[in-house]
Order: sequence, then C-alpha cells, then structure tokens
Amino acid sequence: MALFSRSNLRLFFLAFLMFLGLGSIVARLWELQVMRGDTYASRIGGKSQVTVRIPSVRGEIRDRNGIPLVQNRASYNVDFYLQDMVSGYRRRNGSVPTLLERRTQRDMPKDVPIADIVKVVNTAVIPRLEDLDLARDYNAKHLQLHFAHDTLVPFPYIEDVDFATIARFSEHDVGLPGVDISQKPVREYRYGAFASHLLGYVGLPRDIDQLPDVRAFTFYQPDVEGKNQIEQSMNAYLQGKPGARVIQRDVKGRMESEVRVDPPKPGANVYLTLDARIQYIAEQALRHPSLGRAAAVVLDPNNGDILAMVSVPSFDPNVFIPSISSKDWSVLLKDPAVPLVNRAVSGFPPGSTFKIVTALSGLSKGLANAHFNCSGSVEYGGRSFKCWIGEKGGSHGTLTLPDAIKVSCNAFFYQYGNAAGGDTMEHIGAVLGMGRRYELGLADEKEGCMPGPAWMKSRHSGENWTSAQTANTSIGQGYVLASPLQMAVAYSTVANGGIAYEPRLVKTVLEPDGRPVLDENGQVAVPDQPKIREDLRQSVTAADIEVVRKGFWNVVNETGGPGGGGTGKSGQIPGVVVAGKTGTAQSTDRGQKEHIAWFCCFAPYDKPKYCVVVMVQGGEHGGSVAAPVAAHILSQALAVDAGKLTVDLKPLAPAHNPRPFEMITALPPYGTESGIVAVASDDPSDNPTDATAQQVQMGGAPNASPDIKADADAEGRKPIRRAVPVLSNPQPKPILQRARPAAQPEQPRRNFFEKIFNSNRKPN
Repeated sequence: MALFSRSNLRLFFLAFLMFLGLGSIVARLWELQVMRGDTYASRIGGKSQVTVRIPSVRGEIRDRNGIPLVQNRASYNVDFYLQDMVSGYRRRNGSVPTLLERRTQRDMPKDVPIADIVKVVNTAVIPRLEDLDLARDYNAKHLQLHFAHDTLVPFPYIEDVDFATIARFSEHDVGLPGVDISQKPVREYRYGAFASHLLGYVGLPRDIDQLPDVRAFTFYQPDVEGKNQIEQSMNAYLQGKPGARVIQRDVKGRMESEVRVDPPKPGANVYLTLDARIQYIAEQALRHPSLGRAAAVVLDPNNGDILAMVSVPSFDPNVFIPSISSKDWSVLLKDPAVPLVNRAVSGFPPGSTFKIVTALSGLSKGLANAHFNCSGSVEYGGRSFKCWIGEKGGSHGTLTLPDAIKVSCNAFFYQYGNAAGGDTMEHIGAVLGMGRRYELGLADEKEGCMPGPAWMKSRHSGENWTSAQTANTSIGQGYVLASPLQMAVAYSTVANGGIAYEPRLVKTVLEPDGRPVLDENGQVAVPDQPKIREDLRQSVTAADIEVVRKGFWNVVNETGGPGGGGTGKSGQIPGVVVAGKTGTAQSTDRGQKEHIAWFCCFAPYDKPKYCVVVMVQGGEHGGSVAAPVAAHILSQALAVDAGKLTVDLKPLAPAHNPRPFEMITALPPYGTESGIVAVASDDPSDNPTDATAQQVQMGGAPNASPDIKADADAEGRKPIRRAVPVLSNPQPKPILQRARPAAQPEQPRRNFFEKIFNSNRKPN
C-alpha cells in the first residue's frame, strides 16, 4: 500500500510551491529593507529635500590703513519657492488654475498654458499670512514673470526683514509649502557718497540661467557681481565661493527643517591707496556751497599713490543695492550736471597749467636762458594771439621762463612753444603722462589728448601742423585735453625731481586671514610696490627741472618782480611753502561757453609730500576759485600728519549744488580752522579769448547698466497685495533698507553669515 495517495502528493507539492513563493518574497523583502535599506532610504530622503545655493560673501574694500569702506551685512528675506507652492496647491485641490502665455515653439508663436501663480498665491498663501499679520504688498506682473522665467530662483516676497517680522514668522508656524526664511549678504557702502566714483556698485548677473552651476541646485540664489569701477575691475578677487543649504520637506511639501549648511567662503579684501582721512578732507572741500561741478586729486609724488580722488556732484552707491528705482535712475540720468561722471579722470582743456609741458619742452631744447618780449599779443599765420594782459591794453615786457610762469604770460609761451617745436611738446607731454589712460580699474577714465605733428598726421591725414596750433597748444588750449589725474602725475614728476611714477589706486589684495593673494604661478597677484613709468631727466636736466620748480614757487610766493606778482597767492598756507600753477581755460558745456579754473600745486616745497590738483567747471579764474580749494585740502592733510587734526569719518550725502552752472568769481573762505587766508588773485585770465577750445571729454552713464526696479504705480496694479518697489527685470533682488534692524538674538540655525562677516574683519 502506498504511503501517500495521489491527492496527498498533490497537496504536498502545492504546499512546497507556496512555501517557495513565500520564501522568495521574504528574501526579497530582506534584500530591500535590510541589505539595501540605506540606499533606498537616502533616495526617499533626497526626494524630500531641496538644495538652495547660498550666495558667496564678497570681500571688503578698504583704504590703505585698513579702514573698511565697503562691507557686507546680513539681510533676512522671506522667499517664495513657487514650484513648491504649485505642487502643494495641486495636492490639496487636484488641479492648478492656468492662463495662456504666448511663447515661440519651433519658430512659431503659440499660446501655452502655465500655472496662474498669482491666483495660487492669492488663494492659498496670502490668507494665511493675513491671519498672522504678515502679508505684504507684491507686484502681480513681476510675480508672474518671475514664475515664467526664473523657476530656479526663489521669489523674494519680503526683503531685508525687520526683526519683529522675523520673530512673528519664527513664533507662528506658517505651515505653507514653499515659504521659507533665508539670510543673504547685502553690500553696504559705509560712508554713503564717500568715494562713490571710485568704489562703484554691484548687481545681479543678467543671464542667471546661463551660469555654469545653475543646474546643480534645486533653487539658485546667484552672487552679486561688480557692475562698475573697483567693484567691477577687482571682481575676480572680491568674489567668494558659494555655499549650500539642504532643507527637509514634510509629506505636504512644506519647508520643515534645515538638514545641513555648507557656509560660503568670503572673497579677498582689496586695499586701495586711498587715505580715508585725506579723501574725507577732499570730499568736504568740494562740498563748499559755491562749488557745483569740480574734481580734486591728491597724489603722493614719491610713489604715485592716489591718496584722494573726488568728483562733484556725486551719488550714493547704496541706492544701487540691490537695484535702483527707475525714478532715482531717471533723476541721475537727467541731471544736467551729470553726477555719474568722474570728472577727476575726464578730459578738460587744462589752460595755463599745461605750461609745465611747454616749459620743459623749451628747456630740453636749451632755452633755459631765453628771453621773449610780451607786447600784449603775438601774430601767427595772419592771426593775432593775445596775452590776457593784452586784453586790458597792457604788456608784460621782456621775461625769462620763471617770471613768465609766475605771471602766466601767454605771449611768452606762444613764442617759447614755437621755439621748442610742436614735436618736442608732444614728446615731453607723453613723458609727463598726457594723452594716456592708466590701468586704475576705473571704467570711465579718459585718455585726454596730447596733440602735435605726429598726432595730427595720424588723426587728420592731409592736414599739416602749423605754428598757430603750436601756439594754441603751448597754453593748454586748442586740441589739448587733460584730466585732473594726468595733471597730478605731471606736477608730481616735477615735484620729486623728475621721476614719473605710474599712478595706482589699488595697493594690494589680501585673503581674509591677511595672506597675499597669489596668482596661478604662485606669485603675489597684486604686489604692493610703486612702478616707475618714465624718467624725465633723460630729456631735461635736473638743473632745468629746478628752474620750473622755482617758477612754480614764484606763482604762489612772489609778490613783485618782472611782470608783477604771482597769480596763485591764494594758494599760500601759513608756515608751509607751497609751489603751484594757476590756469583758466575756455570750454563748451551744453552748447554754452564757460571757464574752467585750475590749480596744480605741491608742498612742502623742499620735500613734497602731497601733490594736489583742483579743477572747477564754471570757475572764473584759477587763482581765485581753484587755488583756495587746493590750499584747504593741503593745509588739512598736513595738519593730520602733524597730529593737529583728527578726521572723524561720517557717512556723506551726495554732493549736490542746486545751481551748478553759475559762474564762480571768487570762493569765500572755508573758515579759520583751515588755516587759509583768502588773498585776492592777480590772475584775471590765463587764456586768449580767441583760442579754439575743445569740448570736455567726459563719459556719460556708467559702462554697465544697473538693475532698475519699476516704481510702485508703473505696472501690475491689481486688487491684490503688491511688493513695492519692484523690478522691471524679472530677476528678484533684495530691497535696501537704509536703517539696520534692531539688535537681534542669535538665530542658531542661521548664524553662519555672522561668523563669516566677523572672520572677514580680522585686523591685518
């Protein structure tokens, strides 16, 4: 008899199959949950996490003594992650409201349905925020544009949030998908309009979706970049390295917690050659109520360092952070005094201050002992070139070079320049730095114009250089254009005895820990050392250079002698020997002729420490308008050196004169604290009335257009909450709040920026 019946065998076989199947399932579950559990858990966790790029922290810009001029501050923002909002809305309601947007697909226009993000925000987000008294106005058009074009970038709903608002967000769980608080570094120009034409400003890049790392993050917060001046030219050094935030979502897509933070690394600090104290002195000097359009440069004649560079009117670069309103931008552009232009590096007819080139040109040709007679005028090519004294029916008589410099005799220099030759003046002008552009890191610097026979041949083929053009050039008129910086370089060369230094504005670049930044070859990227460009003594002897120096001494200090007293007596400083040269040129601005007043000087005479150049548009005479300004700057700078004056740096409002085009006949004194004694000038004019003056060579708007935000009533007004002001550019940018938030308790989850800022301010 068989042990098992056929039916029992079938049951056993079926049981075996069931056991084998269950065993396979158990084995598979063990593999998935035990052996590979960590792998799948990480995948699930990854899908519930978002990565947010943290913008890098820019390095600081400091003066030569380490005083920070440009820094960063932490700004708290409430951001909308719009894709998360749409996803959360779809989970709750099953579908998302849409609207049609005209797009081009395969070169054909087509209406494409996209989520109506305005309706999503209004119905799903704003009511909850209103319940918590956290709702703010926002611009509907801007929001929809942002959603359509910048889905990677969070939309900044509230920017630069005050502490009370942050506290309410922290106290109440908003509980909305896509709403989060972030912290960003915001650029801050500590002293307002101080050195605004040198520092520049920053903004967001134009094509964010083209950036190389844009796809490496769920949400992308781009770095700001330099848009103008030092911020732009030194951007590669100032730019730090970005960080990242990893944020956990809950099952409903809400930002639940911060998983990890990789803090950004700050950029290097740029040290300028500026001395903030002297810059502040010059800034205040050009804010004299009589001055409307002017520039000043203070140069160290012993190494070429720019210690101060000021242009008025000016502007506050903080209005560009993060973006300037269209109203403010329009005001700057439409201002006829063009406050965006840096007059210190723009070209102007230099007038009689250019006689430094003519004098040295004649000396290089052996004319040290030459005498020329001033009868009131000189004739060239059938045209009468008058001296300023000839306009009054007078004459200077026979003069030597030092006396001709003293009284600024045009008739003498007409003849002296022609005796030297136009080609010689062209050569000496080039040695002194005329007609060239320096690599200072300033985008709007102009090269000016140093005319001569070679220049004429290259620019005006077929036209010959004439003696009349040499005469015009010899007194700084005609085609001649020079910037205050170029004149400072020329006068510094004579002040120090003949060494022409390359002017520099950037002193060095250091890492946050004080180490020099190295280039790709391991060498110091920006070495802190002066650079000699030319040696004037190869063309003019040291003794002849001293003749010119003595002539400049006569201009300021001599009260009598051949031809009369010097034209620059108002440049005197009690207890200090100053040497310099006045100048008054003719120019055309806005179609109207005007005078430009100049004074170029250096002091102390025996061992010069400072070379100061002042240019005033609309100044009637250099001796009565520009010289007192230069003397004021010089006296206060020397007082600082002697420990008699302490400069207390404070934020400066933009320099602005409501009547910038009024003629300035004389400058009222600054006050007794400056040590300046106002002295009447003997310099009625330094230019012939029939000279052919050139247009001023100035730049227009900045070389890079700023980020402009639309005014409140300009677009998108709907019966919804709007953010004011807003941008016409679809990329969001923080709104600047001029006042800092009140002292805040430390936020444990978001204090990494403060640590970076503090580490970036270590003393060097």
